Amino acid sequence: MTTKPKARKFRIKRNTPTSDAPRQSASAAVPKAVPDPQQPQAQPEAAAPSPAPTPPQAAQPAAPSSTPPREGAVSSAAEVAGETDIDAIRREGLTGRQLRMARRVAQKHDLAPISDFDAVRLLRAKGIDPFERSNMLELVVPQGDGTDGSQQLGRIETTKTQLPQTVPAGGSNLPATEVSPAERRALEISQIQRDISKRRRRKLGLLLVRLAFFVMLPTIAAGYYFYNVATPMYATNSQFLIIQSEGGGGASPFGSILPTQFANSADSIATQAYLQSKDAMLRLDQDVGFKDHFSDEAIDPIQRLEAGATNEEAYKTYKKNVKIGYDPTEGVIRLEVIAGDPNVSASFSESLIKYAEERVNNLSKQKREDGMRDALAGFDTAQQKRRDAQEALIRMQVENGVDPQAEIVAIRTQITTYEGLLIEKELELSALLDNARPNQAKVDGARGDVRRLEAQLEKLKEKMSTSTTGENSLAEQSVRMQLAQTDLAAADMVLQSAQTAMDQARSEAGRQVRYLTVAVEPVAPQEPTYPRKFENTILAFLIFAGIYLMLSLTASILREQVTS
Repeated sequence: MTTKPKARKFRIKRNTPTSDAPRQSASAAVPKAVPDPQQPQAQPEAAAPSPAPTPPQAAQPAAPSSTPPREGAVSSAAEVAGETDIDAIRREGLTGRQLRMARRVAQKHDLAPISDFDAVRLLRAKGIDPFERSNMLELVVPQGDGTDGSQQLGRIETTKTQLPQTVPAGGSNLPATEVSPAERRALEISQIQRDISKRRRRKLGLLLVRLAFFVMLPTIAAGYYFYNVATPMYATNSQFLIIQSEGGGGASPFGSILPTQFANSADSIATQAYLQSKDAMLRLDQDVGFKDHFSDEAIDPIQRLEAGATNEEAYKTYKKNVKIGYDPTEGVIRLEVIAGDPNVSASFSESLIKYAEERVNNLSKQKREDGMRDALAGFDTAQQKRRDAQEALIRMQVENGVDPQAEIVAIRTQITTYEGLLIEKELELSALLDNARPNQAKVDGARGDVRRLEAQLEKLKEKMSTSTTGENSLAEQSVRMQLAQTDLAAADMVLQSAQTAMDQARSEAGRQVRYLTVAVEPVAPQEPTYPRKFENTILAFLIFAGIYLMLSLTASILREQVTS
């Protein structure tokens, strides 16, 4: 590319004091322009420290004949060219970031620009692109190695292609030397988008690696175990329920055919707790060899029970393989027994049901026995007391020979009768004495009757007084007789109450009887029930994914707290 020689331009500074020192410093601050083979005359002017003499052809328009000449300084061609280039650079619309970058690059190459635009001009004059991305290592200038900036600049220019370059004339595929701010902004935006996409792809790759390591690999290991290593286990299901009698016991002819109802939840819960206890496990091991079965070498190491395992370790295996559930709405206890052999599983289930039946029978046995024992003891005591009271009454009647109460009543009746007769005779005697000439014989007869009746009354009253006083009087005997009769009546009532209590206790004992009824008999399965390969693999995936999610959220929160 050829460049046309620029015409010399002269600028006259007016009304400004000039001196040689400022002009020399200003001219010294401007670096030398790139030499042009077609402009040999501009090189000595740019190197001159003072302004060149004004040519005669340029002085004629500057000082017309009608105006007196003015004193001033004339700018050199290098200064005029530098200002023209700065104006052109200013019109390019460079951003502040580009201008700062140009100044840093100019400082790296030991240039002394007076402004950011001058830095761009100086770099372009040196053939250096001020906006090219450079490595941070290039900004470091070695010190103390005996090399200056010109040598470093020479090394950089030999290793990198700088602008502008001389190209053959007539080229048609040259790139544009000037880029508009909109295009430059679009280029920067596209570069940012590429960086963001690259960062996202890198983060996505790291995420996939973490998911593969923390989620997929454990899930694949779990699936391999469930599909290829785990021993097939057979589950035997059975159901039973506990019922109690609601009959009237032996006293009622319909006691054995009255309807029944489910036992309360306490009995079912107690039975369930017993089947899940270590006592049931030890009894099952003693009867059918629970430990020996799960210590077999055919079972995989994870489910296998070690030889010579303790009761605690065996109990953990028992709880995992014997599952019991109680439904309070239906009153049914569901039993599931898991073993490595279907027949062994069915045998375990039958043994556990038999243990449950024995425990159900023993649940209310003590209560029934205590209730019946108390009722029978009370009935026997009441019966003995009634017998003693009756014997005492009979013995008293035999000893006295008569009924004291009846004898006292007879004496009182006689006294009452004689008193009535005495009153009649006294009235009759009074009637005879009221006559003026009474019949003496009748008067004497009436008086004799009154005297005899009074004497008889005195005897009866004396007999009555002797029968009601003293230790052996009829009154004392009557009191004893009445007390004996009262004791006998009380003993009869107590005996009747004891009889009623015994009947109630017998009925309650009949109602307290518990029966275990098997609703679903245990049947040995033909196909393995566990492990559920697909379901367990999916469950393992969800568990590992949840753990990874929790750890990731925790790490993100901690990282955010630390950085903030």
